[in-house]
Amino acid sequence: MTDKAALYDVIRRPIITEKATMASEHGAVVFEVAIDANKPSIKEAVETLFGVKVKAVNTTITKGKTKRFKGKLGTRKDVKKAYVTLEEGNTIDVTTGL
Repeated sequence: MTDKAALYDVIRRPIITEKATMASEHGAVVFEVAIDANKPSIKEAVETLFGVKVKAVNTTITKGKTKRFKGKLGTRKDVKKAYVTLEEGNTIDVTTGL
């Protein structure tokens, strides 16, 4: 998987929340990733796109909530997040954008 467009399909966007900011203090960065992405492909995509060394990848899937849209029931999409822990001395500045 060396095509850059394919790497951007794996990593959708960085997640900037209070919890993600707390994780960044310990050398981790949080990304929203494709629902079918696996840990080795996430690791390869982050290392290739940002030029850093990845120590570990942890993933979590958040199930979509049921919400009402104009009186009708609808469901939000499921979201997969990847907590990417970087090796010592490596950093990613997510505020600059992808």
